[in-house]
Amino acid sequence: MKLVASISQGLEKEGAKELIELGAKSVQASRRHILFDGDMACLYRIHLRARLSFRFLREISRFSCHGPNELYSGIQRSIDWENWLQPKQSFRVHVTGFGEGLSHTHFTALQVKNAIIDLQRERWGFRSSIDLSNPDICFHLHLANSTAVFSVDGSNSSLHKRGYRPAVGIAPIKETLAAGLMRMTEWDGTNNLVDPLCGSGTFLIEAVSMLRGIASGMDRQFLFRNWPDFDSSLWDQELKMAQKMKPLNNKLPKIIGCEVDKVIANSARDNVVKAGLEKYIEIINCPFQEFELPSGVGLLICNPPYGKRIGDEDELPNLYKQLGKYCKKQASGWDLWLLNGNPKLSKYLGMKASRRFQVNNGSLDCRWLNYKIK
Repeated sequence: MKLVASISQGLEKEGAKELIELGAKSVQASRRHILFDGDMACLYRIHLRARLSFRFLREISRFSCHGPNELYSGIQRSIDWENWLQPKQSFRVHVTGFGEGLSHTHFTALQVKNAIIDLQRERWGFRSSIDLSNPDICFHLHLANSTAVFSVDGSNSSLHKRGYRPAVGIAPIKETLAAGLMRMTEWDGTNNLVDPLCGSGTFLIEAVSMLRGIASGMDRQFLFRNWPDFDSSLWDQELKMAQKMKPLNNKLPKIIGCEVDKVIANSARDNVVKAGLEKYIEIINCPFQEFELPSGVGLLICNPPYGKRIGDEDELPNLYKQLGKYCKKQASGWDLWLLNGNPKLSKYLGMKASRRFQVNNGSLDCRWLNYKIK
């Protein structure tokens, strides 16, 4: 099958590596997407285990498209509708890209919907209902270069929603991005891991989940179970393998999150418990300036406010100065990894980054910065 993963900009290389580890073939990373081939077992496996991509689409048809009429007829001819969508099943259509006479995604989605419903009415005399929140099948249409690519989505919602985080901070980092950034640090669980501004604890939860071999999609309901070629025995096999994944590192060091806001610290503790990681992650409620690092060396990771969604940009220089001072005084020999969405602020750390990677945090252009603390 031809498959495509959607991923945050800047994580494409790490995401491609992860998919190869899970059995993907002919992997090609492009901006915010990874194209690859995989069999049905691979499709089930990546939905269960991949932590970096937030959507997987399976291509079921592609055809030439030079306008609304060609789109309408192309959709009706694209697949065996009797197999793929019974009138008793509900569906949703999501559209990306633009084509000739198809410059509004809402209008394009309407054309796709009408093509499907008209065909059903003609064939069966009744039609599927549209369900935007909980459909049986989610279709995806992408238009580019006079070509329509028609796909099905394996999941109803973004895969960053792991289920452990109903409690979130004010501007939380998505789980998929946190997992990708942690992979980039190459932290392997031999050294301590501390987040001095931990918010809802996402960095720590994703880092430990990866090392403990916890599959990210175990508690999720997937839409591919409604596909006509769903293979229940193959699915059970992949599910059992995901349940039996072995930890990469059995003995973990100190893993601590520090959060000054009492309510957010309590939320982070709840998230850690929901993720089943309370044995490994400790959340402390205090300002990082008062927190004494565990003995030995390790990684400091954090996503401080940038003054875009939270924090007053005029007051934030002091936070960055304090963080820089803390690192130099308390964390000699450690590494700091910091996600920065405002280059005016990172200079207040008073340290020079040894490595920097461009990544997007939602719509914000950020840098994942690595400092060697001396």
